[in-house]
Formats: sequence, structure tokens, C-alpha cells
Amino acid sequence: MTAAHVLACLALFMLAFVVRGHTQPMLSEDIEIGLSTDTVSITSDFSGANLTIFGALDNVDPLISSQGGYDIVVILEGPRQTLTVRKKTRVLGMWINTQSMIFRDVPASYSVAMTRPPQDITEISSYETLALRPRDVRLRPLDPSETSARIQEFSTALRARKEASGLYVERVGGVEFLSRSLFRATLRLAPNVPVGTHRARAFLFRKGVFVQDTSAPLSIRKAGFEQRVFAFAYQQSFIYGVLSALLAVVTGWAGRMIFRKD
Repeated sequence: MTAAHVLACLALFMLAFVVRGHTQPMLSEDIEIGLSTDTVSITSDFSGANLTIFGALDNVDPLISSQGGYDIVVILEGPRQTLTVRKKTRVLGMWINTQSMIFRDVPASYSVAMTRPPQDITEISSYETLALRPRDVRLRPLDPSETSARIQEFSTALRARKEASGLYVERVGGVEFLSRSLFRATLRLAPNVPVGTHRARAFLFRKGVFVQDTSAPLSIRKAGFEQRVFAFAYQQSFIYGVLSALLAVVTGWAGRMIFRKD
């Protein structure tokens, strides 16, 4: 091997070393979201509303995107509450509450939107681990000594009640891609949506594998006359109680005067 060949090989080696040292590793995809509004006002004639959530993906792989390998699951989770579930049984011909169970940290509402049917996005274990669907919401009893059978029975009843009232919902196709990196999710707010601070979360999946999630807050509050009454009742509870009692007395007296028989 001549000196020229040695110098050429050395130059190629040094060039490869320099290129390798300056090459950055491929960055993982990132996800960001923004809400169409940060605050929703509830008035006496509120009949529900649609909430639009816009999002964007960074560092998208063009090949995976062209193959439809990206999926999004968006969740709007309501404030957490302590709820009591009661069971009625028939006693002497009457239905009476005979059993109950208290659950802590229960999401008051749980709305889910996704790009495709659940089985086409990821495995069941991923939904359970990330608590992505209403059926996967973790319901924990206040009393840890409750038996698994009772927990299952009352948890099923709680979810059924939430679903019947429109507070736990799941919408397949509620998330759609507007371009390779932009997407839009539409969630329905029920007429009885609870007030408080809600949290919107978006989960990104790449070929069935969870990549990353992000979140943004949403404030739902009462407005107008209802809000003033609520604030007064909370801040001046004693006066509110006295006025409520007086109003009941006056209403009863007025009704008696109007409908009395001479």
C-alpha cells in the first residue's frame, strides 16, 4: 500500500469520525395541544356544547405518517370528587337503600375521543395502564378492606350511572388529522357537565406504542344570575339560609291565599 493510499484511508477515517461526532440522534416525536377556549360559562339555558382541541406533532417520521402509523387519544377529565353509590333492595314491599360504598378521587366526567377504534390503536393492556377509556378509570373505595366482588359490583354501577347521564362518553373518530402533523379533536360537553377545573390530555401512539402525552386546563364555571346566587350562598351561608326559609314561608302563604276555598 502506497503512502497516498495510507493518507487517503486516514483522511476517510477522520472524516467518518468527525461526521459521527457531529451527528445528532433522531429526536422522538413530541405533541402539543391548545383549546378553542380556556373557559366555558354555564348559564340557566345551557344545553351542552362542543369543545374543540387543536394539536400538533413535532419530529414526525414521514414514512410512518404516510402509512397512518400515528394515533391520538384525547381525554377531557372533570374535577375529582368523593361519591357514594347506594344499592336498593326490596324490603316489605318497599325499595330501600340497604348497601352503599364510598369512592374517592372519582372524575366527575370523562370524555374520550380517538382517531380509530380502540383495538386498531393499541393493546388492551395499554388502555388499562394509562386509564384511557371510561371503562379503565380507576375507582378506589374509601374503605380499603372492601372485597373485590363488592368493589366490582359498585364500580360497574357507578360507571353505568355516569354513562347514562352522558358524563362518561367515548367517541371513535373524534380525532382527525388535518395534515401530517396537525390534528383536531372534538368533545361534547353534556348539559350537566360539572363546574370546576377540567384537564384535557392528549396521548400519542406510534404503531401501537405509547410515545408521549401532554395536557392543558379548562375552567367550567357558572355565569349570570346562577353564579351570583352560588357565590352569595357560599360566602353568606347563614343569611342565605334565613332568606331561603323566609322565601319558603312566603311562597307557602301565597299559595294558600290563592288556592284557598271560601
